[in-house]
Amino acid sequence: MSVEAGGGRPVLTLPEVSTVTTLRQRNRALVLKHVILAGETTRGAIAKESGLSTASAANLVTDLINVGLVEERGSVSSHGGRPITLIGPRAESAITIGADIGERGVAVEMFDLAMNRIDREDRGGDEAEDPGRIGADIHEALVALRDRNTERWPTLLGVGLGLPGVVETDVEGRQILYAQSNGWPPVPVSDLCDVGGIPVFAENGAKMQTRAELWFGNARGANHAVVALLSRGVGLGIVSGGQLAHGSHSSAGEWGHTVIERGGRPCRCGNRGCVEAYIGSDAILETWKQAGGVFEGSGLPAVRKLIADAHAGDQVAAATLDDVVDCLGAALGGLVNLTGPERIIIGGWVGLPLMESLSDRITAAIKRHSLSRPAGQFTLHVAKFGGAAVATGSALLPLEALIAADLMSERSPG
Repeated sequence: MSVEAGGGRPVLTLPEVSTVTTLRQRNRALVLKHVILAGETTRGAIAKESGLSTASAANLVTDLINVGLVEERGSVSSHGGRPITLIGPRAESAITIGADIGERGVAVEMFDLAMNRIDREDRGGDEAEDPGRIGADIHEALVALRDRNTERWPTLLGVGLGLPGVVETDVEGRQILYAQSNGWPPVPVSDLCDVGGIPVFAENGAKMQTRAELWFGNARGANHAVVALLSRGVGLGIVSGGQLAHGSHSSAGEWGHTVIERGGRPCRCGNRGCVEAYIGSDAILETWKQAGGVFEGSGLPAVRKLIADAHAGDQVAAATLDDVVDCLGAALGGLVNLTGPERIIIGGWVGLPLMESLSDRITAAIKRHSLSRPAGQFTLHVAKFGGAAVATGSALLPLEALIAADLMSERSPG
């Protein structure tokens, strides 16, 4: 089992089983992940889910209790037998941080070991910023979180960053962000975030939304799914065989820059006819404006106004929205034919309001643009985590590192 950071590079790997000690470490990692995913479970359920013997599961739970990562939480009735003890993550034993990084600011969130959100800090605004300013935003947000949580800060596992572009790992092991659509030069992740020796993990933001949905959301349990993030930019996470796909250099999922119309509308990446040039927020609102739509701003309020005006009978807004739904259906329909998903999940601050009232129309549009057989084999869902998905998924990166690396042996109880 391994955990992958930006660039798809396994950064912390639990080696293949070759000794009894290694087997025990791997099984302990699996048990810890099961407990965190379940939130609350029992030793018997752990044994059943993991394929371990009841005795082995009980011994591994004891190990995790002794190092302070798992706790007993009372008991439930066993239908006439002895009460069954409940097991859960010891939430206060560690914290992890996830950040949603955009070109216009950052949202940095702090979670405990049970993935309860315990604090948040935002920086930036409506104007586009350069990488230097974004790096300063991240630093300021982390300082603010540290100052408000001084007692818990020493338990910080690491910081995860969900970034707007492709994140690769170079030959020297450095993570590099390639944010072509933002017009940024290649940026070392260490230039954006340096936390004084604390591990920093980075990956594309759409993949981080997918990670959150895989762990706790509407992709959980799916073997094959696509998770679309619609905002100013457009991204995708691909789930294949129950795992998040990265590709050879972590660019898998750059769906927003696949071409759906040769020589079509100009895209921020420099190409023409990309998916993002039709269903990214700026593209949607520019199309509405050129058709005669009247609105203020460029963000979520303007997108909501478009939807509301269309539902109220405004013909210009309705025609614009029809075009958005059809373009989205065409883009996702191609993915249905290409990947054969059992679930399609749509999130992002543009995708969420579209799904609120248009999910049936979006489903019909996807089916209209895909082959009939795979078109009947998927279900459409809204992202469970809403606007917090990218930060939540990013916070899982340090947590996965803890699970995969068997860092439990280095921790002292308490």
